[in-house]
Order: sequence, then structure tokens, then C-alpha cells
Amino acid sequence: MMSKNPKTYLDYAATTPLDPRVFDVMGPFFTSKYGNPSSVHTFGQQAEAAVETARESLAEFLNCSPMEVVFTSCGSESDNLALRGAAFAARQIRKANHILISLVEHHAISHTAEQLSNVFGFDLEYLPVNEYGQVTGESVKERLREDTAVVSIMFANNEIGSINPIREIGEICRGKNIPFHTDAVQAAAHLAIDTSTLNVDLLSLGAHKLYGPKGIGALYIRQGTPILTTQTGGGQENNFRAGTSNVAFIVGQAEAFRLSKEEQLNNHAHLIPLRDRLIKEVLQIIPDVKLTGHPTDRLPNHASFVFKNVGGNELLMMLDNAGFACSSGSACKTGNPEPSEVLNAIGLSRDWGLGSLRVTLGKYTKDEDISRFIEILPQLISDNRKMRGF
Repeated sequence: MMSKNPKTYLDYAATTPLDPRVFDVMGPFFTSKYGNPSSVHTFGQQAEAAVETARESLAEFLNCSPMEVVFTSCGSESDNLALRGAAFAARQIRKANHILISLVEHHAISHTAEQLSNVFGFDLEYLPVNEYGQVTGESVKERLREDTAVVSIMFANNEIGSINPIREIGEICRGKNIPFHTDAVQAAAHLAIDTSTLNVDLLSLGAHKLYGPKGIGALYIRQGTPILTTQTGGGQENNFRAGTSNVAFIVGQAEAFRLSKEEQLNNHAHLIPLRDRLIKEVLQIIPDVKLTGHPTDRLPNHASFVFKNVGGNELLMMLDNAGFACSSGSACKTGNPEPSEVLNAIGLSRDWGLGSLRVTLGKYTKDEDISRFIEILPQLISDNRKMRGF
């Protein structure tokens, strides 16, 4: 049954609503400016100009050359192209066969790495994480090998919000001439993404995490980084990613990233006090609760918890019925009754790991939303525990 309560959206890490200003700039490319950028006539030239202007805009956001920006269909495709492309190129060029990723990567990385190992014979190694789900530079340094093909470590964790020391890790990899990729899909909306100082060779982005459209993403490929193309065809995107350009979405993505950079400080001033209040009061009011992720070195909109002897999926349904849309970790997890890989990696036992809750805020979140959420959550936790016999 559908809830009669008004809905409050607290799942901005899963996706964000499209900013009306982004929608406005996309509109003409569905109607009057509908040409194929590969066509030579005026309609095609008009579309091509829009794509290249968008590429320049995104390059400004990343502080890189426009030729280093490749448009994809989403963050997951960017991750796939980065990991597969770098791994196969390294094997072809220098017979490298070792892939290094963390235990807490998004499935777009972990499942891709597993396939590269199981099907294509790469030697996959997992980097451990600390109690906050972070990778240390020292652990990377200890595990790099001469035959390491690529290292991939996410910038900020989608499930528990912790931020990794990407610049330090990138410097270690660059010192060994090993390609380093970071999944910055969650981080880009909230952190400075300056490729000139991050020491990354590959960086993945997705527009729908920062009020852009779903179905569009980008991959930064540092000039000179060996990549084997994984999607061949007409040679679009400088031969890195074939397929007719999704002009309207490319234009929308560029506008979303432009607005994100322009408004980031104001968004931080709005989000951080709400996040800190939420974390403080949940930890004070509810018994047997832990914050997951780093207490301070975390995304400014991200609060995540585990509750002992609580069923996370049931809690989400109870919250939804009460009018709140939240998540139990990654939005890509559906109905799995086991603790997530992330919660296992940070050492939580099953009685804690099953009771995870992710609450992520956005620019439309209001102070009264947090007040109402804090007001109803303790009773829902209590009811959930009683249902489970605790």
C-alpha cells in the first residue's frame, strides 16, 4: 500500500532531482537543435559545437584539457572503460597482469575486476581498509608490483561516506608509473576535483549525482595514459567510446557540473550543519547505534549508521510508510538479507551489519525535514527490534 504521508527525500547519494536550470538548457536539443554531431550539414555542426562546448566546460571543472574528457553513458560505464581499458592496455604493452582495488569499491569496479580475473586471467588483489572504510597510502605502497596493471580506489564511499587520500595514493602510483583510477561519482558533487593536483590518470563521473540527467557520465583520461578501447564503432570520443553522441544529456551534464562548482561552498554551508545535527542527535537518542564511516573526513551531505538487532530492509519500508525515502547502503543493492561488502570489510558483526541506514541530504533538504526524521526514527527502531524479538 502506498503511504499517505508526504514524502521527504533523503537519498541524494542514490540520485538527485534534475535541476530546472539543467532541464532548460537541454530542451532545445530534443526539439530544434536535434542534429547528429557526426553530420556535416548545419544541423550536425550545431550539435557538434554544443558537444565540444560542453567538453570545454567539463574540462574547466576538472582543470584539464578538453581532449582528456570522454563522454560515456554513466559512471558505471566510465568505471568499466577505465578498468578494462587500462588493464588490457597494460597487459598488451608491458605484460602486466596484476589489478589492485579496495574491498569497498562500487560494483561497477568490483564486478568488473572480478570478471577480468575469472574470465581473462588477471591476478586480482584487494586492498584492506581501516575501521572507517579508508585505504591508506602505506597499504598501496606495500602491494604494488612490477606487473601491476592498474590501481582503482574510490574517492568517496557511496555507502558510508568516507573520503580516501587520493592525492597521496596517486603520488605513490605515479612514482611507479602505474595507472591510477578513482571513481569520483559520489565525490564530484561535494569535493574539489582538480586533476592537475590529484595525481590521477583516470577519473569517473556521473551527472545524476549532482542534479544532472541520468544516463550520462564522463571519464577523465590523462593524456598519454594507455587505454584499450572497449566499445568500437564510428570512432566518436577520440576513438575511446563509439556511439552517437547524446547531445541533450551531454549539454545537461556540463551545466550540472558548472552549477555544482559555482554553488559548492553555499551547498556546504547548508548541508554540513544539517548532517552534523542529524548524526549528533541519532547517536544521542537511540541506543545500540554506531556511525559508519569517518566521523569528520566524510562527504558533507552523508550520514550513515548501523543499529544492533535491526533489519535494514524492514526499516526502510517503515521509513517509507512514515514519509521518508532513505537507503540501506548502496542503491544498487536490492533485497539482499546479508550485510554489504562494505560493512563486512570494516569488521561489523552480522547483528550490527544487517541494520544499516544511509541518510543523504541535498540542497532541497530543510531543517524541519531533519527535525521530523529525528522525531520518528527512535520509535521505528524500537518497533523494528520488537518485531525481531529484541
